[in-house]
Amino acid sequence: MLHVFSECWRPSSCDAGSRKCFRTIWYSAVMLLTVLITANSARSAPDASGVVKQARAGKSSQADKSASSQSNGNKGVGTHVDLKRSEHLVDPNQLESLFNTESLSALLNHRDDALRERDLSAGYFVPAQAFGNLVTQLSPARAWLSKRGYTFQFAYKGEALANVSGGLSRGMSYAHELTWVNNFDLGKLLGLDGWILHGVLMERAGRQISFDHVGERRILLSEVYSLSGHMAAHLADFYVEKAFRRNSININLGRITLTHTYGTSLLLCTFMIQCSAPVGIKGVQGWSVYPKATWGGTIRLRPTRDLTLRTGVYASSVLTSNPSGWAWGSEKQTGVMLPIELTWEPFIGPRKLPGHYKLGFGHDTSGFADMIGSVPSSMALRYAVQRPQPRDTFYIEADQMIYRSHGLHQMAGGYLMAGYIHNTPQVSVFSDQFYIGTSLLGIIPFRPLDRFGVMYSYYQISKRLTLGQHLLQDAGLPFPAGVNNPQTHTATLEAYYGIPVVPGVLLQPSFEYQMRPGETSVIPNATVIGLKVIGNL
Repeated sequence: MLHVFSECWRPSSCDAGSRKCFRTIWYSAVMLLTVLITANSARSAPDASGVVKQARAGKSSQADKSASSQSNGNKGVGTHVDLKRSEHLVDPNQLESLFNTESLSALLNHRDDALRERDLSAGYFVPAQAFGNLVTQLSPARAWLSKRGYTFQFAYKGEALANVSGGLSRGMSYAHELTWVNNFDLGKLLGLDGWILHGVLMERAGRQISFDHVGERRILLSEVYSLSGHMAAHLADFYVEKAFRRNSININLGRITLTHTYGTSLLLCTFMIQCSAPVGIKGVQGWSVYPKATWGGTIRLRPTRDLTLRTGVYASSVLTSNPSGWAWGSEKQTGVMLPIELTWEPFIGPRKLPGHYKLGFGHDTSGFADMIGSVPSSMALRYAVQRPQPRDTFYIEADQMIYRSHGLHQMAGGYLMAGYIHNTPQVSVFSDQFYIGTSLLGIIPFRPLDRFGVMYSYYQISKRLTLGQHLLQDAGLPFPAGVNNPQTHTATLEAYYGIPVVPGVLLQPSFEYQMRPGETSVIPNATVIGLKVIGNL
């Protein structure tokens, strides 16, 4: 099947035959869906999920008591974050394992089963990290709608950033997003049991401080600035979801944002620069990022209790195409994106400290131009422009909780995190990126629910791109717009301090320092300070 996709989406065949290629993808998706439905209707092995849950509950009783006593000692601090264990055991995004065993985790906790209480990726259709809701008066209406098959979330996220030294100039830029997340239970609404329809509408407006005052064109220092400019109502996600084989296999089909499924985590999205995925991933075509969604689907399964595998097929198109998200016919697909990600999720020690270790790969069959660009005619014999070729992306990401505080959910504690991304250098602006950081809960004793984060990230420009710019310089020709010298590398340092004010409202002062803005030494290092405000209706 992958061979068919690759052949179908060669650049040479993506003009007159594009409609045929598109039909091929969706016929294959329908076949995959049919196979899964057939497998679901077939007789499966006896269900041991109840026994497994009882075993987990019994073996974790001491941890539950410890966490409960810790929470009771902080009454009135913020019950909206102190979640009960039972809320996670019924999480619909939690997948049951295909086999009642573990992989490498068996070597760490050979006497205890891992606590599979929450899939960390499950929160990705809630666009903010402000726990709870601001308008509690809507709770009865929410409950009434939920019983009838509809749930929603409406959130505001605003970012005001000011460049106070270095860069191009001093000044402030503001950007915001309004996000309306809709979930329709098609079982309650239409009798299609197990099917859920997700739709995300988004309004974004404002200015990008990277462009206005810092002099950086390749890295967005403000998270919510839109790639497609101001738009009243982007259609970001629109897809259906279904679980099969006793909730051990999950599929998504429709228009989906890849970087809310692959290469991401809730921890990364507490930062501005790396949300929702590292720049080395979300900055290239194929890895669509909010508000850009693309046609395709993902299948997700948990082979063992500590492993999650996800893979899919998606159309690849330029990130700035179809800026509204509604003009589906105007998108020109240039190829197919084939991502795959394996996640190991161990729980370490008596406090069951969770870790998430991801190994991912993506192959975009589109034909991308050589980053060397236009070679001056006087050097054409020595430096030939290579033919367009596909792009591969490899990444490894890890985060590990180092202490637990205020609850059993996976954000209740402090983490260390790191990652590395590599793209095909010949056809990618960023050939490499690595980052290291931490996200800590309650570092100030009398502020136990505040979260502090700091992250350093280094970005390597493709040497092929640097070579092309050197050739232009040697020939006395002008650089492309936004380039003031041959570009080599840059680095960013970001820190924040998140303060939950009331349930549903989060204030987050931030600090950013960019070294070598524009990936050269021409522009002075920039210091940016600001404030992010998140509110959930």
